[in-house]
Amino acid sequence: MNKLEQLYEGKAKKVFKTEEPDYYLVEYKDDATAFNGEKKGSILDKGVVNNKMSALLFQMLEEKGIPTHFEKLISDREQYVKAVKILPLEVIVRNIAAGSLAKRLGLEEGVVMKETVLEFCYKDDALGDPMINDYHIYAMEFATKEQVEAIKVMSLKINELLLAFFLEHGLKLVDFKLEFGLFKGQVILADEISPDTCRLWDAETNKKMDKDRFRRDLGDVEQTYQEVLSRIQG
Repeated sequence: MNKLEQLYEGKAKKVFKTEEPDYYLVEYKDDATAFNGEKKGSILDKGVVNNKMSALLFQMLEEKGIPTHFEKLISDREQYVKAVKILPLEVIVRNIAAGSLAKRLGLEEGVVMKETVLEFCYKDDALGDPMINDYHIYAMEFATKEQVEAIKVMSLKINELLLAFFLEHGLKLVDFKLEFGLFKGQVILADEISPDTCRLWDAETNKKMDKDRFRRDLGDVEQTYQEVLSRIQG
């Protein structure tokens, strides 16, 4: 397929039309941002890592019954995906206290949650992606009750599958962000699953193996991204 008109460029990806109206081509970039775009930089070959890792994880989830936008890997930085209409929601799934949750609730980072926590945020950088609840979603017509219920069920199932998968590869899944979209009326998983969108800690040492190394200036950013990909590829 040919890459046609660019439809969108975000912080981490570019989206292009293809000859097929129901499918897009997504190109992953090396640009890195944190704190809603306040901190900017670049991570060498981040786009390659995130593209390959997302493809691998989307394929695994599809095999386990989770519908996703992923169709096939095109190149080191590109993948062919369904043309979803992204819902303006970010779903944060939390297993261990870290980041903003630890700050908001005064928890020590690393405390294991008694139950999985789901949070919704309104996807708007200008507003700082504010946290919202079901009532906001329905009032603002971001999604229907049926769509929100489908998102909750899928998010918890995805968490269960990813927890087991990452642990098999020596990684703890602390928390992660998901995005969903509509494709021919069906809610499906979209965006990416990568060290950009997941907090991953080494299962033995708790070394941070994700974008926190960039956010917090911990060093070894490129090497850590490559190590995560190497681990999950086996």
